[in-house]
Amino acid sequence: MSNKKTSGGFSSLVASITIVIALIIGILVYNFIFGDPSNFVNGDPTLEPVEGNIMGIVYKGGMIVPFLVAVNITVLIFSIERFITLAKGKGKGNVNNFVLKVKSLLEAKDIKGAIAECDKQRGSLANVVRAGLEKYEHVQNSSELDKEQKLELIKKELEEATALELPMMSKNLVVISTCASIGTLIGLIGTVLGMIRSFAAMSQGAPDTAQLATGISEALINTFLGIFASTLAIIMYNFFSTKIDQMTYSMDEASFTIVQNFSATEK
Repeated sequence: MSNKKTSGGFSSLVASITIVIALIIGILVYNFIFGDPSNFVNGDPTLEPVEGNIMGIVYKGGMIVPFLVAVNITVLIFSIERFITLAKGKGKGNVNNFVLKVKSLLEAKDIKGAIAECDKQRGSLANVVRAGLEKYEHVQNSSELDKEQKLELIKKELEEATALELPMMSKNLVVISTCASIGTLIGLIGTVLGMIRSFAAMSQGAPDTAQLATGISEALINTFLGIFASTLAIIMYNFFSTKIDQMTYSMDEASFTIVQNFSATEK
């Protein structure tokens, strides 16, 4: 019997394509939305933004802005993907109630009833519990194995089922954690480029105030977008990590219950 695994999440290829698409969207947004002529004085993107026009101001952040927009889009896309995947992995109903129901059915020695509950729940936890219960049911009446051997088989089945589910839950989290790191770094590159432009404007005999303002604007915009991307990514990463830890704890608790129940009832 092969263990059933909850499917979901982007494959590595799809994840890579998604990142490239996010970069393309970032470039398009920068050129055609932020860089729309209506955002600038006299309709000329080379001139100053219309007073109070945020999009025009962001456009002046320079060539690093599309990359930062792409990082923010990537975090949003993969956050939505994790929401959907983990919701599917959680299954139907409350996880804690499911664990308690399985415990009560095991105490009543109703293995088939517990398996039926797993079929109703349809999540990662249910898959792990179902695998353990099926092995429990299979070895329970075996006369060829002693108690310790039966326990080892049940534990092994639970461990294998858990090993199948965990990668699905943590899949693509590395993309979000990477965005948390590179968001600030890319923003810092834009900040440095803006400061270079500002110092270049001040190095002349009479400072070029327009170039100085552009350099300062570029530095601040990139700093903001970089910090925003990193902050969003860190919040999302910690949120999903907590959810995964809770589901992993529930798997461990359910597995322990199955093993303990078998150990207590088997002679």
